[in-house]
Amino acid sequence: MNPKRSFEPHLVIREVFLPPGGEWRTSLPGWALVHLTTGQAYSIHPQENQKLETGSVVALSCLTKGYIRASQLGEVLLHYFQVEFERLTGLVGLGEQQFLQQAASQDNLPRVLLPGESVSEKFRKLCANPGNDGFSTRLHLLDLFTEALGHEFKNPGNGPLREDNAKARIAGLVTQLPASALLDLDFDDLVEQMHCSPRHVSRLFNEVVGMSFREKKSEVRLLRARELLSTTEAKILDVALESGYQSISLFNLMFKKRFGVSPGKWRAGVKSRRSAKRPVRRSAVLKP
Repeated sequence: MNPKRSFEPHLVIREVFLPPGGEWRTSLPGWALVHLTTGQAYSIHPQENQKLETGSVVALSCLTKGYIRASQLGEVLLHYFQVEFERLTGLVGLGEQQFLQQAASQDNLPRVLLPGESVSEKFRKLCANPGNDGFSTRLHLLDLFTEALGHEFKNPGNGPLREDNAKARIAGLVTQLPASALLDLDFDDLVEQMHCSPRHVSRLFNEVVGMSFREKKSEVRLLRARELLSTTEAKILDVALESGYQSISLFNLMFKKRFGVSPGKWRAGVKSRRSAKRPVRRSAVLKP
């Protein structure tokens, strides 16, 4: 992650105003669900262009090679929200994170839902009050996203794992286990559950997850710390403890190694970038 990238609030509806012919591309990590609130536009992609009527919804991953272009006939108002799975460690399982990140990495066409479909209608109602970013709204946005990409959540951990029962058990555990629960799981407990040698479990975990058990726990701790630094006023020591670090010096060392700056400087940078932004949600995005 680039530590200079603005760390945006999560699961918040935002507005983008496009003049005739204006273009909008998502540079957000994870996925963005976009609602065409007013006007007509097009989903532009190297493989296929699609016309978007008012009320359409488009699901875009950060790696989708496409963008939305307003019609030359008039202005367009978009509402969108971001879903980043690394910031949902208490809700999304490790397997679901991997599966959806893999789905985002594939050069698929943007997913377009037509006006009148369930997701489009629900999103339209939420867009009537885009400034509402309370808990209830965030739950509704998550529900919208899972409905829009429902097929991606079906059997996310399934794959060619049947040749090794232990590997299948680890894959099943990873699929069902929320990322935050990994912090409470000791490697010895995992070995006991798998009924295999520690060396075998370590190798299989690396094959399934893509990194070692220790590396994955460290990643989850640091992502949790980053979220706490961004969304709370907790002291650095408390953030370290909440993230599973008993030593503040080790926490500072690991955080700086991962994100390039100390926890205190990272939080100060987030606050500075936020305060420097204009309070107006609307912004014109012009075609280059």
